[in-house]
Amino acid sequence: MCTAATYQTRDFYFGRTLDYEFSYPSEVTITPRRFPLSFRHTGSMNEHYAIIGMAYVANGYPLYYDAINEKGLGMAGLNFVGNAAYAAPCEGKENIAQFEFIPWILAHCADLREARAALTGMNLTGTPFSETLPPASLHWLIADASGAIVVESMADGLHIYDDPVGILTNNPPFPQQMAILNRYRGLSPRQPQNTFAPGVELPCYSRGMGAKGLPGDLSSDSRFVRAAFTRMNSVSGEDETESVSQFFHILGSVEQIRGCCEVAPSQYEITIYTSCCNATRGIYYYTTYENSQITAVDMHKEDMDGTALVSYPLVKEQQIRWMK
Repeated sequence: MCTAATYQTRDFYFGRTLDYEFSYPSEVTITPRRFPLSFRHTGSMNEHYAIIGMAYVANGYPLYYDAINEKGLGMAGLNFVGNAAYAAPCEGKENIAQFEFIPWILAHCADLREARAALTGMNLTGTPFSETLPPASLHWLIADASGAIVVESMADGLHIYDDPVGILTNNPPFPQQMAILNRYRGLSPRQPQNTFAPGVELPCYSRGMGAKGLPGDLSSDSRFVRAAFTRMNSVSGEDETESVSQFFHILGSVEQIRGCCEVAPSQYEITIYTSCCNATRGIYYYTTYENSQITAVDMHKEDMDGTALVSYPLVKEQQIRWMK
């Protein structure tokens, strides 16, 4: 499955892990302002905000997993199998196919306020991209420096929730994820006081006992709790290097290691890649399972007014710096 997160220091950061047992050939892809974005039910946009993110480019169309736009708005789609349901196209609404949702929001909306407004008139449809690429069962995290929301399309309609912890994983639906946090409200990064038996000497025999009971398994609700605790208690400097490093450490707390999550005989879910976007500056950082060195792409180094997609193949082979 996957985990998405936000983080704020001097700049605003947005990113995710993509956890699965296989992946499509993905690249860091920039959609310039004048690349024609076509939408199945609403026509085309020939001018829009520029976008950078991780995408599978199919027949010349960027199918984004996660991305930011030039204005600082970020969006990621995460698995929501068993709960996601999409509508049929209808009159009087902006009909947007599930695979178009990320580019549609980021092309149109400068910030979270505009995204909220756009969602009120939108109908999210199950229109497939192609016969070989049916609709994916997803929900989405949308965020900027002002806050974050979760969007879930279910059988009973489209739901939009404020996300005060800036984290999203997978199932169960978001209100239940937030309710689960109540079980852990007593956890703390500080050493605990003895409230169990104040008259009995019960010394702390280890550091970190304030967080004793923090879930350590790989289920989506446990990852939500662990990532929320890590993110909400994270402390780092304000500069770029410290902020980016800290963001990768936050998501590193929930990364999937090959062999620990078996989905079929000899098939294992792993963290295929981890992204960290400086949404303020338009920089996309990533690591892959095979390459722990951080690679970066700056969207402003390309022609933002271009008409063609710009794609960067992933650097997957481990990069080791040998000292001389």
